Amino acid sequence: MPATVIVGLQWGDEGKGKTTDFLAEQVDCVVRYQGGDNAGHTVVLGDEVFKLHLVPSGILYPHIVPVIANGVVVNPATLLRELDGLAERGIDVSRLRVSRNAHVILPYHIALDSAMEARLASAAVGTTHRGIGPAYADRAWRTGIRMEDLLDTNVLRAKLQRVLPDRNVILSAAYGAETFELEALVELGAGWGDRLRERIVDTTDLVQQALARGDSLLFEGAQGTLLDLDHGSYPYVTSSNPIAGGACTGGGIGPLQVDEVIGVAKAYATRVGAGPFPTELEDAIGEGIATRGREVGTTTGRPRRVGWFDALPTRFAVEINSASSIMLNKLDILSGLDEVRVCVGYDIDGERVERWPASADALARAIPVYETHPGWRESVHDARSLGDLPEEARRYVTRLEELLGVPIHLVSVGPERSQTIVRSVRPYPAARHRR
Repeated sequence: MPATVIVGLQWGDEGKGKTTDFLAEQVDCVVRYQGGDNAGHTVVLGDEVFKLHLVPSGILYPHIVPVIANGVVVNPATLLRELDGLAERGIDVSRLRVSRNAHVILPYHIALDSAMEARLASAAVGTTHRGIGPAYADRAWRTGIRMEDLLDTNVLRAKLQRVLPDRNVILSAAYGAETFELEALVELGAGWGDRLRERIVDTTDLVQQALARGDSLLFEGAQGTLLDLDHGSYPYVTSSNPIAGGACTGGGIGPLQVDEVIGVAKAYATRVGAGPFPTELEDAIGEGIATRGREVGTTTGRPRRVGWFDALPTRFAVEINSASSIMLNKLDILSGLDEVRVCVGYDIDGERVERWPASADALARAIPVYETHPGWRESVHDARSLGDLPEEARRYVTRLEELLGVPIHLVSVGPERSQTIVRSVRPYPAARHRR
């Protein structure tokens, strides 16, 4: 069954957009299976830079059907704005399909998100204020609005009548925030439904029919494993499951239909928002990596925290995702350093730890134990094989591969699609056979 999952092995922002874009030429569908517009993928094509938030990266290929599946929470305003922007740049967006069962982010979700973060002040989780958590919470409370509800004004009004009074009470009484009028929300939602009507379909059936035909599909997640609601550094996590298992619940496939899981990692580590980050660099080296790597959130514009590569959580991510191979991104950003470090263990309360701790409190006390490796001065942007890399860079890649226990099949040495080293005969899904 030719279904491949692309999953982040760190705290998100690993370069999954480039990975999906690089592999997408070989597939028929690209399916986004969780998250919302709190995520962002940046894809560079020549002189053009595309920043995608909800639309799957495969939209940039004319032969691909991009799918927003049921596990995604959709802000229709963001989606329409993104589609309009892509169309203005000459991209065909007519093939996009959105799940009828995907939940809708409404203005009161965004207001609740911002109000809760403001109340928490210094203890805030560091959300993007996009309403993601409250929308997923309504889904769990069984009071959510789904994309199919936007297609029938009477259904939409009835469902909003059920939930809106409670949300207005919370906004007003708990946070002193403005409330929302029922009819204004009905009108807004119905307008979204009118514009998106032809795109809203049963995406589980679409996916299953594609697999039955023998098509190749890529399932792309947002964020990364260490932000997973169940397996990440809780509570500093996202509100969904970015792990490969999320492709089954959020994308409409069964576990036995997954052919490959390609993990994506940076050659160093970054994190946006609050939470423990043992290898964080708060010095000139970290500042230099952040500057060269343009480490600013695609969606939020917030600076990303930067640190050395941490083998413990990345190896944990390889295990729980059953990653079959890895794409290592941004190796080029480490060029010019005298030495590079890799965290291979923690000292927690005087004890050596070599497994990712389940407790976020323990992680906050972790002191990294490093291996130090020689750096390299040369640019690697023109490398197209491992042999083209400086010896120190080759050894660094090999050491990461040893620590993680799975092959690094793809190595990115620059932002463009062509700046990628392919280390295997088959690092991506089986090629499509076209006439």
